Amino acid sequence: MIFYSPNIINEIKGVEAGFTYALRDKFNVNASIPGLNFGENTDVAQTVVADNFSRLNNEIRHTGKMALAEQVHESDTHVVSESGFYKGIDGLITTEQNLLIGIKAADCAALLMADREKSVIAAIHAGWRGAASDILPKAIEEMKAQGANTKNIYCYISACISLNNFEIGEEVAEQFPSSFIDRTIGKKPHLDLKKFLEQQLLDKGIQRSNIEIDPRCTINDLSFYSFRRERDKAGRMLAFIKQTRI
Repeated sequence: MIFYSPNIINEIKGVEAGFTYALRDKFNVNASIPGLNFGENTDVAQTVVADNFSRLNNEIRHTGKMALAEQVHESDTHVVSESGFYKGIDGLITTEQNLLIGIKAADCAALLMADREKSVIAAIHAGWRGAASDILPKAIEEMKAQGANTKNIYCYISACISLNNFEIGEEVAEQFPSSFIDRTIGKKPHLDLKKFLEQQLLDKGIQRSNIEIDPRCTINDLSFYSFRRERDKAGRMLAFIKQTRI
């Protein structure tokens, strides 16, 4: 399997979601950035990225439309109904059938959400800037505007940078409640991004039993790309979700 399948989402009939692995030793091993890289803004030929999307489409047998967010580390989301590359956007929401929506990550968190009863799904990119700017609560409100009910929303928080590795400056730490900041790990504060995002979900009425948090850290786990670890040699994972339900 070229991606991790979050059970919390894939158990919903007619919904499929995943978070891809880097797979450096399996795909594009001689490319400037080896592996299953979905980052069109990375230092790799666009033909390589296009081939990787083709591999994913073949894997999940997707022949429909695809919408991707540009991602600028802000808090804007957009309801989409057509294929496209949506500039200035960090989150996509749709009610359309067979429209794959996706965001990319390489240390930031990816959140995939679906309403079990209504045809509303979302893919959200949340680094510390997006999280501090409340992209997640805003996305949930947009899902509700499209007919979703928070009691029926299920969410997957992807592998991302962990508390132990997320060293930040004081100017970042002051943007988060102190309960999500650890000052005992090193000389600088550390942020627990996953816990912060989980609390935002709970505060918006998402049930704890409806949340799956991937425990893996993208810096520690070489199965993933990591921008902090690899810098300009880091590819991007794709977090995707689509629905084929009526």
